[in-house]
Amino acid sequence: MLTHLVIKNYALIKTLEISPSSNLNMITGETGAGKSIMLGAVGLLLGNRADTKALLNENEKCVVEGHFDLGGYDLQAVFEHEDLDYEKLSIIRREISTSGKSRAFINDTPVTLDVLRKIGVRLMDIHSQHETLHLGKHTFQLEFIDAYAGTLSKVKAYQATYRDYREAQEKLGQLQKEKEELKKEADYENFLLEELANAKLVGDEQEELEGQVELMEHAEEIKTKLNAALEALSTSDFSSLHGLQEANGLLQQLGGFSKNYQELGERLNSAMIEVSDITRELEKAEESVEFDPQQTQLAQDRLSLLYHLQQKHNVQDIASLLTIQEELQKKADRSFHMEEELQEAQRQVDQFTLQVDQQAQALSEKRALCFQPLEKELTRLLQKVGIPEASLKIENTQEAPGPKGIDKINILFSANKGVPPQELSKVASGGEFSRLMFCVKYILADRVALPTIIFDEIDTGVSGEIALKLGDMMKSMAEKHQLITISHLPQVAAKGDLHYFVYKDSSDDRSISRIKELTDEERVEEIAKMIGGDRPSTIAFDNARELMGINT
Repeated sequence: MLTHLVIKNYALIKTLEISPSSNLNMITGETGAGKSIMLGAVGLLLGNRADTKALLNENEKCVVEGHFDLGGYDLQAVFEHEDLDYEKLSIIRREISTSGKSRAFINDTPVTLDVLRKIGVRLMDIHSQHETLHLGKHTFQLEFIDAYAGTLSKVKAYQATYRDYREAQEKLGQLQKEKEELKKEADYENFLLEELANAKLVGDEQEELEGQVELMEHAEEIKTKLNAALEALSTSDFSSLHGLQEANGLLQQLGGFSKNYQELGERLNSAMIEVSDITRELEKAEESVEFDPQQTQLAQDRLSLLYHLQQKHNVQDIASLLTIQEELQKKADRSFHMEEELQEAQRQVDQFTLQVDQQAQALSEKRALCFQPLEKELTRLLQKVGIPEASLKIENTQEAPGPKGIDKINILFSANKGVPPQELSKVASGGEFSRLMFCVKYILADRVALPTIIFDEIDTGVSGEIALKLGDMMKSMAEKHQLITISHLPQVAAKGDLHYFVYKDSSDDRSISRIKELTDEERVEEIAKMIGGDRPSTIAFDNARELMGINT
């Protein structure tokens, strides 16, 4: 409920601050004093749009701030979904800068207007005679039926099953779509997979094959040059090894004359060992080089296949081909098991379809049990609030299962004797519609946690005994819910637990709206003025005290 409201620099309001009662709050005042302006400011907390025209002083920003006690509204999940910190005592603030830029905050966290609307609609319900009412919507009517019939828990259970049913349907649809896509490409992809599998790819074979082919294609040149190297090193009469051996013998003879000659001889001996080792390696290499046309052709054919596959799949190496082969194999395996998955998905859809049908039918039957009692209660209340010939009929047509069941509720109404009930939008006038909505909320007040309800002159068009009954009904509603009522009727205003008076202050250069909380004596005077004008008689004062239940 709303525990505190602050409005600054909005329209005719310079500063307005109230702390309404948790029960029935009355707001009265002369026409044009700013009562509806205050509601416009409150509407900003519900996400309504605004611009710089709303500023009283164009050089200062507008601020509207509401403090709310969220206990009993079950809003934790909504706050979590919007990534907001939930606090039992929360503050919603709306600011409009001098440039017209609007900002919204919930507990000092910036939020979008969409988020503000989601939260605001759960906290406050501004109900005026001229607003577009939800009552004409089938979804609202169905929610009303569920609240009255006590089927809200059944609706939640049904909705959980319906979500499972929809998810199972979506999964089946995705599998069917996937099957069609796999089927379109299956023949070609199976051909590609078979081609790659038959190639028996090995990760590093391409490098080995390219090296083999390189050697085979130059075998004669390699063998000739290896022989020439061997001849230069060891086989000719003037080979390097022969010269090293001769020089080594001479240095050994000189070793006794100088240590330097001895060290040179040792170094030369090491060189001879290295050259001998190189010679042996060259001999082995020369022996291994043979030109085999058949082997060369096999290697070249294999490389041609690898190059062809890489070009075909637009890759550069065998590793990429192996990756493609693995992906194609997964698709082939997926296609192979698809039928099993489809059968299981269809089984789940059939299972949830049966559960949805059973729960929806049971829910529909439970709803139908309340139709006649609700018709009677609404008719009685409508007669009580001044529509004596009112008649109601709840019409229900069943359709395919949806998020809230199979029922399409249509409340039919007639305000005139002998006229059969018809759709609300076709037959209800503004005042009738408004009083019907009041009766609906009166019934709901006993069954669900309603937000703070603001009635904006809902008592227009009634008087006398009807006004007294309307005030009594508001008093009854306010025992469980916070009500703020803007009224012009003394019979209604007298029922308030708290009474605010809105007036226009013209003491400065510019008129502004002000509001004050009335004391008991001031309330008597205000209600007496509502009865007898600006100069109420003693009788008007007595009537005011009687309406307020004050012993005279």
